[in-house]
Amino acid sequence: MNSAKRFEAIRMIFAILIALLISFVIIFFVSDEPMNAIVQLVTGPFKSKRNLANVFESMIPLISTGTGVCIMVSANQINLAGEGAFHVGGLVAAVAALKIALPAGVSPVVCLLLSAVAGAVLTAIPAVMKIKTEASELVSSLMLNYVALWFSTFILMQFICDPATGSASYSIPDAASLPSLMRGTRIHSGIFIAILVAVLGYLFLYKTKVGYQLRIVGENEEYAKYSGISIIKVILVSQLLGGFIAGLGGGVELLSPIYDRFTWTASLGYGWDAIIICTLAKKNPLYTPFAALFLAYLRTGASIMSRATDVSFEIVQITQAVIILFVVAEQFLSRYKHKLIAKEAKEALKEEEAA
Repeated sequence: MNSAKRFEAIRMIFAILIALLISFVIIFFVSDEPMNAIVQLVTGPFKSKRNLANVFESMIPLISTGTGVCIMVSANQINLAGEGAFHVGGLVAAVAALKIALPAGVSPVVCLLLSAVAGAVLTAIPAVMKIKTEASELVSSLMLNYVALWFSTFILMQFICDPATGSASYSIPDAASLPSLMRGTRIHSGIFIAILVAVLGYLFLYKTKVGYQLRIVGENEEYAKYSGISIIKVILVSQLLGGFIAGLGGGVELLSPIYDRFTWTASLGYGWDAIIICTLAKKNPLYTPFAALFLAYLRTGASIMSRATDVSFEIVQITQAVIILFVVAEQFLSRYKHKLIAKEAKEALKEEEAA
């Protein structure tokens, strides 16, 4: 491992440890039983099969949306429509499952492909607006999430709503549902899809010509222009692919054993969580499963702690915020970075002189 990668790993570990330490200090101030609260937070997910399963169930959508954002951010495209793409992907998967009668094995594949395409179409809107009008994709994608939410609610209430429920769709057919992997839990085959997406996202970004072009544009757009790289192509590819993956994630989540109907009348927040995952993974899709596992574990522990003690779940929001602050702070451990680089340069010089 070179000095740059070693430094980033050390910096991430220190950011997490400092964030947890701050959270523990706050717990000591606000709780009447701080030690019990900390124990519940740290070890709660291991105390039962159900709790541990919750961790893996929660990480599945985080991997998909995190990978999609990694691809867009690698090209310096700050498209926040991943939240809307995830939502619309779930809606399209539900509509396809209810309206297209297909045999088991075929139905989930068709539903997931349609949900992925729907996500790509949504994130294409800010991309086209940026290309044609130079509108900021940050602003347009942020506003587009509300359009996606209310459009999905309209489709739900007008076309697939079960009158017996009032605000939920008809039951998703068993033929379209993703199978559970472990009895007594809701861990499902979508975890393999999510991990496959992360691996393919890594291979795309780091092992293909187009992925290389995306990263070059993300690092230095002016240099990319002079190198002959099409900026328009990069904008379209990154945002379409990011939306495709987010939409696929929404379809996987909706067809999982966690849901038997489409009930999403409010934002689920996975698009915003994806930004946290991307930050923790340092824009590398291969690290998104580990970042998702950490965040899912932390939230599961916080949920257990809030039920067992007098500390609220919101403590995890503080932990997340502190971690991100330290990760994005360029000066955090900068002196140590300089020492590592200097040490590596001296060792290289000695080897060169010896040769």
